[in-house]
Amino acid sequence: MAYQQLTQVQRYQIYAFLKAGFFQSAIARELGVDKSTISRELKRNRGQRGYRPIQAQHLADSRRQAKKNATRITTQTWQQVDALLKQDWSPEQISGTLKQQGQPSASHEHIYQHIYADKHQGGDLHKHLRCQKQRRKRYGKYDRRGQIKNRKSIDERPAAVANKERVGDWEIDTIIGKNHQQAIVSVVERKSKLTRLAKVERKTEAAVQAAVIRLLKPVAAWVHTITADNGKEFAGHEAIAEALAAKFYFAHPYHSWERGLNENTNGLVRQYFPKGTDFTAITDHQVQAVAERLNKRPRKTLGFQTPNHVFFNSSTVALRC
Repeated sequence: MAYQQLTQVQRYQIYAFLKAGFFQSAIARELGVDKSTISRELKRNRGQRGYRPIQAQHLADSRRQAKKNATRITTQTWQQVDALLKQDWSPEQISGTLKQQGQPSASHEHIYQHIYADKHQGGDLHKHLRCQKQRRKRYGKYDRRGQIKNRKSIDERPAAVANKERVGDWEIDTIIGKNHQQAIVSVVERKSKLTRLAKVERKTEAAVQAAVIRLLKPVAAWVHTITADNGKEFAGHEAIAEALAAKFYFAHPYHSWERGLNENTNGLVRQYFPKGTDFTAITDHQVQAVAERLNKRPRKTLGFQTPNHVFFNSSTVALRC
């Protein structure tokens, strides 16, 4: 027997048989379908809480509707989708932006299906997807890197920063190259997600201090606070704060989630410069090209506006705290 589509009544029967402890082959015999039909059903329509008939029917209906919608998507739309994928836009960013602009679009789920079909045919669209890797957590009770003098804790930071009420609050970090040679200073604004990057020959206090000031000086009017981790390269925080007339704060040791936006942004940068990349072989122009690409990419959390648009179209400059 070949695979056949199941009805909602049959899905309730499957649920009851599973509860009764029936094996898949026995369920197939009871329903008069091939056992591959049951296997496929349980794989495709199972949720996080197991197999549930209402949820299974909804998933099957959604998939069927997506296939119907696929026939309505024109070649011109797919060409536009492909062009945006090659600019490293995510399927969700493409779908949301095209819909917001009133242009013909496809759901982000169907764009993923399009990408995987392209991959199966030998295409390379999948190489433009951001690689999702589990990050290893660092555990430790004490900060063994020593104390930075005169640092201010994130606990003293104004509430407006955590609430993202204004443009002008930044997070900073460094991205390390192969064999700890050279680094990229990463600076990102919390509300707009504007990203600024600079390569440094060495991850020293002086080099990082100079890079941060160079990156933020042109937008100093929109620099109210800066938040960093406890790396020794940020020991020059007082000079940075003075040069930019801003306040500098430090997250708690091993609390990377307190600078979650910066961590996420570093992940985006790593799409272009993966771990193990020899930073001595990349140019400042390449680094700036990555920053420009990130700043011109629409973000779902910004209502599919770009960081450039949100930052540079801010109507007011908030008062410094």
